[in-house]
Amino acid sequence: MKVLMIQRAERFSPNSVEKDQAILEAVAERLQQQGYLVEMVSENTGGLFHLFEVRETLGDCPLCVLTMGRLPETLAWLEAQHVKVINTPEGVRNCARSRLQRIMEHIGTPIPPQEGPDGYWLKRGDAAAQSKGDVVFAADGDRLHQAIADMERRGIREYTVSAHVVGDLVKFYGVCGTGFFRYYYPTDDGQTKFDDERRNGAAHHYPFDVCALQSECERLAEAVGVDVYGGDAIIRADGSFCLIDFNDWPSFSRCREEAAEAIASLLNGKLSNCK
Repeated sequence: MKVLMIQRAERFSPNSVEKDQAILEAVAERLQQQGYLVEMVSENTGGLFHLFEVRETLGDCPLCVLTMGRLPETLAWLEAQHVKVINTPEGVRNCARSRLQRIMEHIGTPIPPQEGPDGYWLKRGDAAAQSKGDVVFAADGDRLHQAIADMERRGIREYTVSAHVVGDLVKFYGVCGTGFFRYYYPTDDGQTKFDDERRNGAAHHYPFDVCALQSECERLAEAVGVDVYGGDAIIRADGSFCLIDFNDWPSFSRCREEAAEAIASLLNGKLSNCK
């Protein structure tokens, strides 16, 4: 059995290129130990050309694709292949913030209100965040309008606005159907991508229902159409929570080895169901 693994274009891995590569390599190692032949390519321009060569080489052999790719060309190419793909191209597209917002509202995911007394978050809506300017905190309405104008000057016309929620920020990671779910407080270990994680201050570690958070994340993952996911939530002082971000295939840097085991298990399950 041959498995193709696609690395994410570097522009979609701000400050995380090595971490994103490391989780793919950890999964590849486990699959190779199980007897799979693993081919790994990048979705950057050179890698995209190589994808076609790989498919020709594999011929009619059974194939599963594990992909972190987000380029439109990658997603279109994957949809043209008659193979099992994790995560699905449509699921990846649904993680663009505007689409994600509509899905969350439709299924009743607990999310922040649009207005509040503690400031606002403006987020790029047409794609995943690629730079610090794609996710902006605005302390008040005037600053929000300025941030919107700045984003539009960059050519970004699609965006979402939500109120800042006071509470503990937690980062969560999951792999659907495997039972794998982990959460961490970024202010505890200091790992940060754009330093936005510090906006809520040091974690108070408010008690909350972890099973309820996992259930909401799994329900959203199913609605979005991804199996390998991560994101952010705010835990309020009363234990209630809301999801503020959700994305396809994070780096799992805090729990890489466990996640790699779960993803390999997910692939085995998907292929078993195809037999």
